[in-house]
Amino acid sequence: MHTQRDALYAELHSRPFQVISSTARVSYLAVMMNGEQKKQDFQHFIGLYQRYGVVPPAQDSVCLEVSFGDVRIRRESHLEFISYTIINEGAPFLADPFANNGLSCLPKDWVGGMVGTVVSAFHVAIEDARQQPEPELAQVKAYFEGMRLVGSRPQNGDAQVWTTFQVHSDGCGRTLVYNRNMSDSQLGRMVQRLIEIESYRLFALLGLPMARYYNQRLANMDQKLADLTAQLADTKDEIDEQEVLEQIIDMAAWVEAARAKTTFRFSATSAYHDLVLKRLAELKEDEVSGHLTITEFMTRRLTPAVRTCKATSEHLENLSRRIDRVSDMMRTRVEMSIQSQNQHLLASMDRRSKIQLAMQHTVEGLSVAAISYYSIGLLKYLIEAAYDNGAPINKSLAVGITVPLVIGGVWWATRRIHKRFLKLAKE
Repeated sequence: MHTQRDALYAELHSRPFQVISSTARVSYLAVMMNGEQKKQDFQHFIGLYQRYGVVPPAQDSVCLEVSFGDVRIRRESHLEFISYTIINEGAPFLADPFANNGLSCLPKDWVGGMVGTVVSAFHVAIEDARQQPEPELAQVKAYFEGMRLVGSRPQNGDAQVWTTFQVHSDGCGRTLVYNRNMSDSQLGRMVQRLIEIESYRLFALLGLPMARYYNQRLANMDQKLADLTAQLADTKDEIDEQEVLEQIIDMAAWVEAARAKTTFRFSATSAYHDLVLKRLAELKEDEVSGHLTITEFMTRRLTPAVRTCKATSEHLENLSRRIDRVSDMMRTRVEMSIQSQNQHLLASMDRRSKIQLAMQHTVEGLSVAAISYYSIGLLKYLIEAAYDNGAPINKSLAVGITVPLVIGGVWWATRRIHKRFLKLAKE
């Protein structure tokens, strides 16, 4: 058996769908946290166990679920946030379906002591349309404080869903569900899809402010790079290559810093958008006459925002490639300038070598004369010594004969040495 076999099986069941009765109040919180805050949040969650006298889990996991009487709480750990789903199936239900909710049954000080930053917070009120008739549209609109409604009949009309995708006076969103012909399991799956659509679309939109911020600056950076490229292409005069390279380096540094800050957020936006589209397809909506469906609302509002983030990401990538090309062009220009300088330097060195060689030949001629002079002087001493000791020679004639011989010998030896050095240089 593979060592991870049990873990692989358990992964498919780590986030099971909820089973929700047809009359329930659900609250959902998605709180953005870093790694350290997630550890603090787990300890904070354990404190809720201790308040109700329930044995807490020994360690954190991707999904923890606990029941406190009629209240069920599910805590799920995601990549960048922690989500809480609170299901209240036993609280008294008032005329206003949002008067009681899941959060209202939790200790206020515990809710207020949570760490992190809330991104998504909304309530889902579930009513059973099989036992009581659905209210008139005007009454439903009153539940949403008169805001414009988005209507949907998911699961081929087995339920009626109303929402606004807006924040209400309590600081939370609202979704009203009327169960017409769904089992508790089907209702739980549908509510889970609605929760994920509302939550993921907000996380997808987190990249939009960042995209707008960089779009304004990318236009200026584009113009700056275009001007610099035109300057390199049009000018025939000498330019300050050091200054141009500094400008290119500054632009490249800015673009890389922007990419480092936006890559994760834009990638997450695309991933969340894909999840939203998948959940929308799973709803199997029917249209409510006179109202936008959830799918229509999302594709009209969310998709353009996601495309803006994608366009900004592609703009940064294209700008980075353009800067690389301009940088390559500048490096080529600098290399050509260096090669031209090297050619001039080599030509100058060649002229100096020729002058040095001519001087060397002059020195060689003087050296032959000097060496011959001293050699003849030494031979003269030898001839005079032999003549004074009775050698039968003509002293003047002997000295005269040695002069051409010595000069010829010195010249021949010097040429042999010169040729030897030239041969070594060619090797």
